[in-house]
Amino acid sequence: MTVPHLLFARPPRRGTTGPRARRPRRAAGGLGRAAALTAASLLTVGLLPGQASAEPSPTPAPSTAPAASAAPTAPAPAAIGPVDYAIAVDESGSLKPAEVDRERAAAAGIALGEVHPKSTVTVLGFASADNDAQHPVDEVCPPTVLDGAGRDRIGACIGNLRSRKPDEGQGTDFPNAILQGVSRLSTGTDPATPRVLFLLTDGKLDVGDSPAYGDDRDHRATAGEAALAQALAAAQAARIQVWPLGFGSDIDRAALDRMAAAGFQDGCVDLPDARPRATAVPDAAAVAGAMQTAFAAAHCLRATTGGTGHPPIDIEMRISPLTTVGSIVVDKGDPAVTATYFDPSGRQITATTTDPISKFELSPRDQTVESLRITDPAPGQWKVHLDAPADHRAQLASVSVLWRGALRSSITMAPPSPRPGEQAVVTLKLQTRKGVQVTDPQDLKDLKVSAVLSGDGFAPVPVRLADDGTGPDRTAGDATFSGTVTVPATATGRIKASGTLAASGLTADEDRTQGTLVAPAVPKVTAGLTLDDTAGHKLHPGDALAGRLDLHNADGTPHTLRLALRDTSPGLLAVSPEEVTLAPGESRRVDVAVRAARPAAFRGLLDGGDLRLGGKVTLVDGTDQDRVLVDSPLSLTVTRPPTFWESWWWALLLGGLVAVLAALVVLVLHRGKVTGRNPAGLKLLLLDQEGHQLADVTADSGTNGWYEFDVAGLGGPYPRLVRKPGGPYRVQRSRDGGAVLEKRRQSTTRIHPDRPASLTDGLGLGIRDERRAPRRRTGPTARPRPGRAESPSAPPAAPPPTTTYL
Repeated sequence: MTVPHLLFARPPRRGTTGPRARRPRRAAGGLGRAAALTAASLLTVGLLPGQASAEPSPTPAPSTAPAASAAPTAPAPAAIGPVDYAIAVDESGSLKPAEVDRERAAAAGIALGEVHPKSTVTVLGFASADNDAQHPVDEVCPPTVLDGAGRDRIGACIGNLRSRKPDEGQGTDFPNAILQGVSRLSTGTDPATPRVLFLLTDGKLDVGDSPAYGDDRDHRATAGEAALAQALAAAQAARIQVWPLGFGSDIDRAALDRMAAAGFQDGCVDLPDARPRATAVPDAAAVAGAMQTAFAAAHCLRATTGGTGHPPIDIEMRISPLTTVGSIVVDKGDPAVTATYFDPSGRQITATTTDPISKFELSPRDQTVESLRITDPAPGQWKVHLDAPADHRAQLASVSVLWRGALRSSITMAPPSPRPGEQAVVTLKLQTRKGVQVTDPQDLKDLKVSAVLSGDGFAPVPVRLADDGTGPDRTAGDATFSGTVTVPATATGRIKASGTLAASGLTADEDRTQGTLVAPAVPKVTAGLTLDDTAGHKLHPGDALAGRLDLHNADGTPHTLRLALRDTSPGLLAVSPEEVTLAPGESRRVDVAVRAARPAAFRGLLDGGDLRLGGKVTLVDGTDQDRVLVDSPLSLTVTRPPTFWESWWWALLLGGLVAVLAALVVLVLHRGKVTGRNPAGLKLLLLDQEGHQLADVTADSGTNGWYEFDVAGLGGPYPRLVRKPGGPYRVQRSRDGGAVLEKRRQSTTRIHPDRPASLTDGLGLGIRDERRAPRRRTGPTARPRPGRAESPSAPPAAPPPTTTYL
């Protein structure tokens, strides 16, 4: 299958070069148009004939695996711009202390959850001014840049939010709150930076006691509505979005909707969720979560809920492999609660943790809300352990993640050079910015994908792309979007397929180009690529995926073809051969290899499991204006190299079994040997010079197969044998049915029942094997042993021979 290449149109970068560069002024269209460019990326296949490709020609490389020393470097993430925002928090007298606490937590949650260190936040508390000595708005936190120092300050000043006392003005003055926010967001700020105002309230507009709006309550109500309309018009003129959030039963939902619709409407991306809208929740307990959702939508972030619980508890949350920057926000409910963070490998993350890829920043930990901001976080399951003293565990704690990510993509068309009137399949495959395929449907939530076919000789034709497993799309939910299009019959020499991605919180981060031409009626060169499906395209580092190119040159001149990999992570994969020359009229089959880099190039990339890499294999005809002949999507999985145990477990197991069997054989032989020489049951006889028995002793098993003894009473009338461990004599059985007598440090002598041995001082040692002696039955029931007749006239046994010991 062959398909053409793609082009990302990079969103315009903010700022110029140089350390003191300032962000440029936004072009007409403001927040919506400029920010949309960072979230909607253009993918294009095709160039004008002869037009230079923006992507350099592939550099020749050896046909072996990529050098291990060439570690892959991920493409730089798309610029994530700062946001200037203000939070106006209702302080009217109707608020209960617990509701004020939840307002503080909501404000702190989005301030500390901000992912850009140059964003600024202003926090306002508002109620009403019921006399000239009162002020409708308190500036609780002045505009604060949310770098490390700003994050240290913001939580403390948010703690100054309160419920107004009767003598401070207890109404709800929306107009002044909005005007104060407009003033702070539009004075001394960069107009190119998006501006957002969040408004939290538990009620409706109430300026009935404010003399600034007129002399009586009826007039004040009318004047208040007019002032609110003017304030919202000022917000729209200053390009400020308004996101109202109401809680409780006394809110005016219709009024909140009108506020959202009256401010600046362009969102950070052209999606419904990114447009300003009002939110209503039943009570203050739900304010923090709703506020975070609104903040994510307004800032083109993604919000992931981890969970809730009472300390002590472990709460886990998933960080997507698409994430380039994010904040883990912990609403502890009580400043005494402590939070400990662990990455997917189980490593504890602290303020001083260093990492070659990720960067960490912790907010102050002595406040009700804290956060861990991470740049380039490790994807996977993160864990937050919450603990607290026994008397501080009553409050419900929650954990969430605010994050932003980047996508890469590869767009192909099959056939790569279709003829006019021919149907083609356009396929767009999504990857992370590190070239890893997207596999989790959660990462594709609310993603809009579309395509257009354009070229000379016809008007642009829209192409519907879907990932639903129908039509040309093979598998639903695999991050590969496909659709069919018929090339208009009027198409001439150039053709281009363009794909567009749009998703809140996701950007595309690279430019790619590849040219193609409409196929002639009779192609000069035809090519087909086949890759082996060995083990489902699974490779270990250093392994190769084999394939074949079937080529035919129908032209009368030689053609030079170039083979390359596109849209893959640098340094991880290589293809060979890189160039093939076909003679006129030649047909040939060429072996192809897609090889994974050596293990060192994958260091750290396989710790979380298999790595699914995507991209495509392209073959272009350099002799025919770089006409695309093959553009095949590539999907393969690199698995962790097997450990020594995984590779050789069978040999180790077999060797272990052999060793165990050998040990058993040795043990059996040894036990047989020891048992055969065990002196137990051997009766030792102490004999005088004439061979008369003076004493005896029956040996036991002794020590290590030897029975050790001594002769007591030497020189006296009654010598005897006594057991004595470590004594001067020891005896054990021999294999010939006798025994071996060993005199320590002197000699060894064999003894048989009919051949005693000299012992000491004219005494000798004889033996009789009690264990082997036949047991004779006596009495009236005694019987002869089987096989031997007992004769009453049998002569008595001969006495043992007499031996004289000199």
